[in-house]
Amino acid sequence: MIDLRSDTVTKPTPGMLSAMTRAAVGDDVFGEDPTVNELEARTAALFGLEAGLFVPSGTMANQIAVRVHCRPQDEILLESTCHICLWEAGGPAALSGVTCRPIDSQYGSLGDSDFANKIRPDDMHSVRTRLVCLEVTHNRGGGTIMSPDAINDISRWARHHGLAMHLDGARIWNAMVKTGIPAHKWADMFDTVAVCFSKGLGAPVGSMLLGPKDLIAHGRRIRKLFGGAMRQAGFLAGACIYALDHHIERLAEDHANAKIIADAVADVPGFTLTPPDVETNLVWFEVDARHDSAKAVAERLKAKGVLVAALGKNVIRACTHLDVTRAQCETAAEAIRGLASPR
Repeated sequence: MIDLRSDTVTKPTPGMLSAMTRAAVGDDVFGEDPTVNELEARTAALFGLEAGLFVPSGTMANQIAVRVHCRPQDEILLESTCHICLWEAGGPAALSGVTCRPIDSQYGSLGDSDFANKIRPDDMHSVRTRLVCLEVTHNRGGGTIMSPDAINDISRWARHHGLAMHLDGARIWNAMVKTGIPAHKWADMFDTVAVCFSKGLGAPVGSMLLGPKDLIAHGRRIRKLFGGAMRQAGFLAGACIYALDHHIERLAEDHANAKIIADAVADVPGFTLTPPDVETNLVWFEVDARHDSAKAVAERLKAKGVLVAALGKNVIRACTHLDVTRAQCETAAEAIRGLASPR
């Protein structure tokens, strides 16, 4: 079966498994896991930030960021289909008493003009606008990469108004490889950055929140509160270190393979790529009524040995990753083209 549902379905490579079993470990809650400490220090240095905090998931990294930047009755400005808004189970409200103010966009990209007049008045009837969150690459936007110039403009606007900036950079590695812009240049525009090792980089578990020492120290307390403090987590951190050393540059292969899938989608009447240009490893498309539904299309592809994710009545996502080869993507592309005559 060719599994294109997500880049989280990967299994550790033999080299990664070996790194995991060789990892030196200790109790991370006591700060005594040397491999976790190494991962936190290395990732922080890569992004030019002071400190890092290893956590189980990208959702936890984002929610800790919300908590350290905000208080109850604060508000986040963020794109309406971003992960924090759409796929984190109402975490800001449930965990931190913080509300979200969604801003609509095309394929996840915003500009500073989209934030005009979005700051709430200094009035007891209003929430306090406190934080701007952006997502790069943007999952629901089709793996799109916001223009660094646009991000810089938003960052200047936010800082002018005393707002903090957080980057959901779960797939920032893909943006780094696609644009050639190094990690620290992305981080320069934000106060905190969340990155994920278990998506494109293929680690089994693990994300990290990066930022100033004082915020990360506060975040460590929040990690405990949220149940994310781990013990001998070095076995997981060892996989993440291996991923940093071996799996970043190869993301270009995933981007090329996604183009193969996207070209096949474009060839099928009734399928529409959204966005029409695939930049990284995510291929989103809509199916019209002649194909019945996204679920029906996913079932037809499954019968042909290809798994995709039906993420809406008429919306499908295919995602390339290190566990699918170019040859497998070509096979999947032919299966997709075989749907040109629906039902």
